[in-house]
Amino acid sequence: MGCTSSMWYSKTVDEALSALQVDPAHGLSDDEASSRLATIGHNELEERGIKSPWAILWEQLTAIMVVILIIAAAISFLLGETTDAIAILAIVVVNAVLGVRQEYKAEKAMAALKQLAVPSVRVRRSGALVSISARDLVPGDIVFLEAGSSIPADGRLVESANLQVEEAALTGESVPAEKEWAWQGQENTPLAERSNSVYMGTSVTYGRGMFVVTETGMRTELGKIATMIQSVDRSPTPLQVRLDNLGKVLAVVALILVGLIFVLGLWREGVSHLRELFLTSVSMAVAAVPEGLPAVVTIALALGGQRMLVRHALIRKLLAVEALGSVTVICTDKTGTLTENRMSVRSVVAGGKRFDLPVEPATLGQSPSLAIALSIGALCNDAQWTKAEANRKTKAIGDPTETALCEGAAELGLDKVRLEQAMPRIAEAPFDSVRKRMATLHKVTSDAPVRWLVSPGEPAPAYVTCVKGAVDGLLGVCDRILVDGAVHTIDQRHIDDTLRTNDALSSQGMRVLGFAYAPLNEPPQETTVGKLECHLVFAGLMALIDPPRPEVNDAVALCKTAGIRPIMITGDHPLTASHIGSELGLLEHGGKAVTGLELEAMNEDELRRSVGHSQVFARVAPESKLAIVDALQKNGEIVAMTGDGVNDAPALKKANIGVAMGITGTDVSKGASDMILLDDNFATIVAAVAEGRTIYDNIRKFIKYLMTTNSGELWVMIAAPFLGMPLPLLPLQILWMNLVTDGLPALALGVEPPERNVMRRPPSKSGESIFAHGLGIHVVWVGLLMAVIALGAGWYYWSHEAAGSNGATRWQTMTFTILTLSQMAHVLAIRSGRDSLFTTGIWSNRSLMLAVTATVLLQCALIYVPFLQKVFAMVPLSAFDMAVALALSSVVFWAVEAEKFVLRRTASQ
Repeated sequence: MGCTSSMWYSKTVDEALSALQVDPAHGLSDDEASSRLATIGHNELEERGIKSPWAILWEQLTAIMVVILIIAAAISFLLGETTDAIAILAIVVVNAVLGVRQEYKAEKAMAALKQLAVPSVRVRRSGALVSISARDLVPGDIVFLEAGSSIPADGRLVESANLQVEEAALTGESVPAEKEWAWQGQENTPLAERSNSVYMGTSVTYGRGMFVVTETGMRTELGKIATMIQSVDRSPTPLQVRLDNLGKVLAVVALILVGLIFVLGLWREGVSHLRELFLTSVSMAVAAVPEGLPAVVTIALALGGQRMLVRHALIRKLLAVEALGSVTVICTDKTGTLTENRMSVRSVVAGGKRFDLPVEPATLGQSPSLAIALSIGALCNDAQWTKAEANRKTKAIGDPTETALCEGAAELGLDKVRLEQAMPRIAEAPFDSVRKRMATLHKVTSDAPVRWLVSPGEPAPAYVTCVKGAVDGLLGVCDRILVDGAVHTIDQRHIDDTLRTNDALSSQGMRVLGFAYAPLNEPPQETTVGKLECHLVFAGLMALIDPPRPEVNDAVALCKTAGIRPIMITGDHPLTASHIGSELGLLEHGGKAVTGLELEAMNEDELRRSVGHSQVFARVAPESKLAIVDALQKNGEIVAMTGDGVNDAPALKKANIGVAMGITGTDVSKGASDMILLDDNFATIVAAVAEGRTIYDNIRKFIKYLMTTNSGELWVMIAAPFLGMPLPLLPLQILWMNLVTDGLPALALGVEPPERNVMRRPPSKSGESIFAHGLGIHVVWVGLLMAVIALGAGWYYWSHEAAGSNGATRWQTMTFTILTLSQMAHVLAIRSGRDSLFTTGIWSNRSLMLAVTATVLLQCALIYVPFLQKVFAMVPLSAFDMAVALALSSVVFWAVEAEKFVLRRTASQ
């Protein structure tokens, strides 16, 4: 076929047809098409490298934490603790099933991509127009398009008539792209500006055309995206990294403990207690492993996901909930996320004056020029608006620009239905891409709500022609202009002033249209373009834009307060992106967007520097989106990426958190994402970040609680032999604390309400240990404090009762009880990392208070119920002993409260 270049848009039609060796009047012969199909293959997207469910399951089961849990379950079986072992294995199974299910769903994103192919198309083969399967298309096929057609392959237009194609899924453009077969591009023209080309996965919204197929299957732009999706390796979430590191540390600690406690016990007790020493050592090793951690994490993430759903964020992967809390950069699309995804009239320049909408309806009476311009916009318009819904601006249906013109007029009382009733359309000259104008002819009745201004001496018109279109072209067919409420002959000064206004508004990224009219005493005999578009009065121009969502400014400001950098990445025009970026505070006024072409010219170091300080990127291709995310991650950022189109899918998959749009998003983008915004709103992402931070805080509180209590138990067991004491805790008592004392309060910590400063602090740093910000130090000193209090009291009772009294186990009961109550005091104190319990409110987490109460009651049952006394080797404590235990255990609470007081004072200085 000759040509292997992908830059078909830079070739003329004749050059493209020659390279593809095809005559458009005849098409490919059946034999040639079959030969090319055998050489190139079917026009379909291929699935490559998808993991099987078994491979995903193996990855789940070989994670460090899971391996430790499986070993803990096996040891529990050896110790005869069947219930504990079954509970641990149940946790492993549930987490593995959830993980496999969610990851396999992500792997199947390609299935949605394949559905974008159309089943059949109309092509010319061997001189005849035939319908064939889209799978059988080959380069050189001549394909026909009409409104509603899905485009089955990439191609170069051969013919077009008013052709408009919806390409938002590939380019991010908020309005359909106008296509023109005669246009010829330059090298490296961005995809969104290639007016002579069409692409697989897009659709025709208006007009008709014919194109020659240039690329099929995986060689299309859609196929390139499919390749990127399947080649992207998803980054692990911060929580996955931190839990994996924690698992490695705990594995080492558990092995050391088994040996240390066994040796110490052997030194103190001798070989006569070998079996008990082994059981105790292994019990302590099991206690060092927080087997409840996966359950707490899963429950906390699931509950967080439910709360996010109420706030219009649907979580597809549980770990994404926490990862949101670690996000340092949010890369967001513009259309529909930062903006309202609807065109809106921003400014009207009429009669020599500028009106920035909204304005008071009374302004119409003071400015007939404004009323005329708005009326032309509503009358010269094919958008549909039913009479019953004429006052409901959101019910205009049609082209986004035309619906915006209708809504702008309706806001000032000039609704389309009333205007058309008073001035019915009797003829029209449709828009075409050559004139870039549309004209309509209307009869003016006595009920007309608009006073059409005429030149001095002219009577009120019986008919009026309304014209809208590109400003420069429209000025060329106008001989008069409205200035200060009167009609004047147009001169060069008027033209220059109008073009300067047009350029100024366009430079702000707005779409500008001109409006004109011709007052007539009788309709023209011929309603041709030449007859309708003559002797026009230039009425003014309107600037339209997709406006920012009103709540986004506050959300962007909150991001900055929280140490998160919002970045806009869009396929839109750089001027539009820069204007919206400035309005939202992403860019300093006068700042410029970085374009996709500029990004492609950068080397890796330049790209990393650019993404380190640039806030707005425009005309960005899928490859560049992926490169931006990759560069940010190499800079150490935790990246959330939003998107709705097929072109966003690779970057969504690559990002730490992929966020798809629920309303405008394609199935492909949703399949590659971790979270779906049901309202397509940037503010929802920020709310989800706050929820993610709360969940991570609660997971850290759980780890702080569990590791501190476990370290307290370990210090007691290690220190006792050095004081000449027997081992103070029995294996069953250790397992009781591990299962009950640790379990219930820890689960309740997972639903702790957010702290008041959750969005007033920077996110946790990439690679940061889960023990950062003083958690590790807290574990050590509070664990030591618990051990000193419990073992000190135990030593006192043991030394006073060791001489033949019948209180041989009372000291163990006191040690065990003080440790348990100290843990309850500790869990109450760590509910907030900074604020006092009395500030947060004792009952603000009712679940935790109930868990603490239940644990204390269960501990009392061990002490005072005869059957349980025997099982756990306990003796009943007197009221005085219980009072001593309560008083000593409360020391932990007051010590932690003092620590928080110091932290608050230090932070305020």
